[in-house]
Amino acid sequence: MKRILVLVFIAIITMGLVYALVHYIRMDGLSFAFALNFMLMACVLTFTETLKSQLNSPYFNEKSWEMRGKIYKSLGINFYRKLLVWTGWEKLNKKSKPVEKNTNTLLNLHYLTKQDELGHIIIMLIVLGFNIFVAFKFGILKSLWLLILNISLNIYPIFLQRYNRPRIERAINLSKRR
Repeated sequence: MKRILVLVFIAIITMGLVYALVHYIRMDGLSFAFALNFMLMACVLTFTETLKSQLNSPYFNEKSWEMRGKIYKSLGINFYRKLLVWTGWEKLNKKSKPVEKNTNTLLNLHYLTKQDELGHIIIMLIVLGFNIFVAFKFGILKSLWLLILNISLNIYPIFLQRYNRPRIERAINLSKRR
């Protein structure tokens, strides 16, 4: 019961922060798109950390159409991974999610890919709603910042988690055999 109240409280705080953001920053610019995405990242991270769900949905399993990651490679996931290294994001991520050569660490990393993907899906849907609203109210050109940042900060990270998870699963299976 306590966790449900905390989750509701997080959602209410998030809505209040979004309202303040809409009230104080024009919705048709880069600053709004940037602030919205990063504010939602902080709020959704808090939400998913509190949720502590096992995330056992079949959605998180690799699908046949993903072709063992070939679809993501054709969409430029390797360039995106290099971009994360170049910007320093990968180095920050390694500190909070270290990769060691033991099964428990790999299992935790596997879970974290699901948690990260869920967070980016939630953010993507919220930002998409704002993107559609801004496109109708201010025009499509004014909504491009929301679209560009949604693709680079949410859609590609979803692709990255879906690309990495099967690779981590194979490493877990190899680790368990040893």
